[in-house]
Amino acid sequence: LFLSQATKQFLEEINKWTSQHGVSPLSWDVAVKFLMARKFDVLRAIELFHSYRETRLREGIVKLQPHEEPLRSELLSGKFTVLGVRDPSGASIALYTAKLHHPSKTGNHVVLQALFYLLDRAVESFETQRNGLVFIYDMAGSNYTNFELDLSKKILNLLKGAFPARLKKVLIVGAPVWFRVPYNLLSLLLKEKLRERVQMVKMSDLRQHLPRDCLPEHLGGCLSLDNTSIHVPGPEAMGLAELMAHLNRAQRSGIYLEYEELRREQPPGTFTCALAVHNQERNRYGDVLCLDQTRVRLKRSDYINASFMDGYKQKNAYIGTQGPLEKTYGDFWRMVWEQSVLVIVMTTRTDEGGRRKCGQYWPKEEGGQEVYGHIAVVNHRVDKQAHYNQTTLELHNTETFEQRQVTHFQFLSWPDYGVPSSALSLIDFLGAVKHQQQWAVQAFGSQWRGHPLGPPMVVHCSAGIGRTGTFCALDICLSQLQDVGTLNVCQTVRRMRAQRAFSIQTPEQYYFCHTAILEHAQRRGLLSTNQ
Repeated sequence: LFLSQATKQFLEEINKWTSQHGVSPLSWDVAVKFLMARKFDVLRAIELFHSYRETRLREGIVKLQPHEEPLRSELLSGKFTVLGVRDPSGASIALYTAKLHHPSKTGNHVVLQALFYLLDRAVESFETQRNGLVFIYDMAGSNYTNFELDLSKKILNLLKGAFPARLKKVLIVGAPVWFRVPYNLLSLLLKEKLRERVQMVKMSDLRQHLPRDCLPEHLGGCLSLDNTSIHVPGPEAMGLAELMAHLNRAQRSGIYLEYEELRREQPPGTFTCALAVHNQERNRYGDVLCLDQTRVRLKRSDYINASFMDGYKQKNAYIGTQGPLEKTYGDFWRMVWEQSVLVIVMTTRTDEGGRRKCGQYWPKEEGGQEVYGHIAVVNHRVDKQAHYNQTTLELHNTETFEQRQVTHFQFLSWPDYGVPSSALSLIDFLGAVKHQQQWAVQAFGSQWRGHPLGPPMVVHCSAGIGRTGTFCALDICLSQLQDVGTLNVCQTVRRMRAQRAFSIQTPEQYYFCHTAILEHAQRRGLLSTNQ
């Protein structure tokens, strides 16, 4: 009740100002963001709102265009990163890498635009609003030509009082000797309360502030920022007009040849565990195996035909797996429980063309209950849509007496080896899945301490490579398109096949990824039909 009253009071005051100045009124969600940053002290939140607004005006940061130069290049430079993990208290961790900044090439204005854009994205998460932000100013390996006192002042001033996030600490790491004098100047500028939170730390002492699994490898942690697996924009990324030109030039036959080249590349790993005699009966198909390097390991029986797959800027965004066999139902549900899965995506029917494609591994009817190993599954509700069913399941762990809700999506309009009858129906389905994942992560709250986008989504078809790979490739490409306005289907599929071997099973599915993206773009008005 108190939080609701504080939000109403804040909105009344701010929207008096917005109406006087002809500015759009603030939404409830934005109001909560400013209030949480100031522990629901209304007057301090109002002061923060005006400080934020004035800073943006002063720095000319009115409308951010992430798909346009020069901001696009700055976002792709890797200078700013919001890490895909949280600290033990649940705070987001943002990293600024000083050695990547070259003042002679990039003005302060663009750097601050990129910082605003990425921090704005980070504090969209309720968890970050509630638990705050840790900012690592990484000076390791930088020299005097990478440094600009005015920019450093602006970054710290922005963090100290002009950004709607609860700043927990700023760690200046690996500062060279010459930085001590500018740092003394900077510390004089900071309010006493913030000065305690801004600390210069040696690289070797960083682990006293953050555990290893919250730090990148180059700062002594075990978090990989390696771009070879996590999907990030690469130099070959293309805009929508380029994608359409590529498709028009190559035609279907050229895209099929592109797929054939990918298909010939050998998977970069081994299949030792999947080929072990005692595990072979757990594989639905003898020629669809999971790589040792990316397989999901169960805590007890260890083996399941399932692979971790990275998403767009997110490690282990998906678990790609086969349609469960009767003998693996218990393994499947144990994996769902152990990996804190909130959403299961099934892109097949149980039977197709008179052949069993997947076991009925969940209670199908509303009110139905089944026990699989030590996980009891209850079907609470089935919502039937035109192209898919959405089932709300409740899981009960009979060993720990905990319970959890999982949403099961089954897409019904996709034949095996083929492509969906409607690309847009699949993209709408993908939208529903992502919306549910987002809602479930918020509901899960502080129980989840990993990537802000949540635990992995389980995605499966029959073999777990064709329709599964197509679904994940579309999600990755459309996420990148939304973020920076570019994508690269070939690069995405190549990286995906390095984690779930043989992902995307046919040239038709590969071609479909291209045409589905363009259909989506045309529907959204991102690409005119005469381009």
